[in-house]
Amino acid sequence: MEPRIQYAKTSDGVSIAYYTVGRGMPVVAPSAVGWSHLQLEWQIHEIRRLYEGIAEKRMLVRYDIRGCGLSERDVTDFSLKSSGLDLEAVVDALGLKTFALMGSLHSGRAAIAYAAEHPERVSHLLLWCTYAGRLQRLPQLETAMALVDKDWEMYTETLARVAMGWEAAGQEAHTLAMYMRECITQEMYQVILAAARELDVSGLLPQVKSPTLVLHRRQVRVPDVNLARELTSRIPHARLVLLEGTSANPGEGDMDAVMQAIDEFLSEGEPAAAPPAAVQESGAFRTVLFTDIEGSTVMTQRLGDAKAREVLREHERIVREALKAHGGSEVKTMGDGFMASFGSATKALECAVAIQRAFEERNVSLPAHPDPEQSRRVEGRAEPQPSAHPFDSAQDRASTGSARADRSVDAETIRVRIGLNAGEPIAEDDPAGRGDLFGTAVIRAARIAAMAQGGEILAANVVRELAEGKGFMFGDRGEVALRGFDDPVRLFEVRWQEAARG
Repeated sequence: MEPRIQYAKTSDGVSIAYYTVGRGMPVVAPSAVGWSHLQLEWQIHEIRRLYEGIAEKRMLVRYDIRGCGLSERDVTDFSLKSSGLDLEAVVDALGLKTFALMGSLHSGRAAIAYAAEHPERVSHLLLWCTYAGRLQRLPQLETAMALVDKDWEMYTETLARVAMGWEAAGQEAHTLAMYMRECITQEMYQVILAAARELDVSGLLPQVKSPTLVLHRRQVRVPDVNLARELTSRIPHARLVLLEGTSANPGEGDMDAVMQAIDEFLSEGEPAAAPPAAVQESGAFRTVLFTDIEGSTVMTQRLGDAKAREVLREHERIVREALKAHGGSEVKTMGDGFMASFGSATKALECAVAIQRAFEERNVSLPAHPDPEQSRRVEGRAEPQPSAHPFDSAQDRASTGSARADRSVDAETIRVRIGLNAGEPIAEDDPAGRGDLFGTAVIRAARIAAMAQGGEILAANVVRELAEGKGFMFGDRGEVALRGFDDPVRLFEVRWQEAARG
């Protein structure tokens, strides 16, 4: 079954087509220099099999970059900045705070640049047969490149057979060439290619902090395997996996080796699979709840990956116990946060209060003073700079302050922010039959959670009205502008601590 195509709008007004398949850790895979068509790629076995492989254990996010496929084609800006805008439009529409990013071939440079500039969002960086410098001008491709503006059909046929290593796969290469001509027009490809030739992100390689896996096939001629070695040597702590084969298409040849390398890399530190969410009626009125750990990035830096993962497991246990006790359906977990839904606004609020009380009780039970040597090490470490990304800005503003506050308590203190909204989200099963929710009601709930501080519960006015007379105490926070929404929303703080004292 072909995935459902959706659209996201970039901050500069460009419509980007995307889809998701699978469930679990999000793996975002943008297209490479125009060779992408979300609908047609699903009909080509050599392309589809990679995406199906990823989606078996994780959520694959695919999108057509501007200018090609099903995305808006009447555009002129193909800079690194515009590539970042395309990516952020999609991940923000899905409410993804962190994700693995896969850059292949010519899209690798944009992936490297984004990972270097946004380490707080890119949990893992996958680089497939790519490079950092300017577009290679190699003898093997010079003849083909001369055809770009002269014979479009011959250029695509040549590129499919030679550059992709399919010399002996006659009909398959011809099918690929026809697919390439559907992805993009000759004129738009020339514009994108001209911009791609000037890109060089070599200077950003040492700034990449995300765990990085460089994958390359030894016999691929363009790009050369030596460029993979150069990437690995210049990206801190990157690892290189060399595979056998002549094709730069990961879905061609030994796919098992490709998927094994990807799966092992992404499995390191990956949260345990969440239990399936309850099946939900599409269009039914639901209250959507998001949780998020305040200062999770700072916590990971302070504790290290292994200890931080222990804290996240404790967070997952507490939230899941509260969801079970109050009839909530876990939709998905995003590493340091949850998305859940309820048939009752009252139950959702009761669950939110129960979560905050559980974490308060846990935090109070921790030792009041950490080890003195640990405190000195923490205080001697520089604080990270806040991200400019709106979704994360609330976290980073709070985490800087909470990092200082945490020095007076145990380093494993967990402070969670919660946001609630109600509406009629779109319910849809993924290919494995597990439910997910989409739409405005979901996105607004995620944005509200991002506005909260640790220990706070913020709810949209519609949630307050639905729970009126049920004994909750609310504080009016006024109308707030949420990113991506034209009209402001009126928010209310749920005063769960005052209710407990009363």
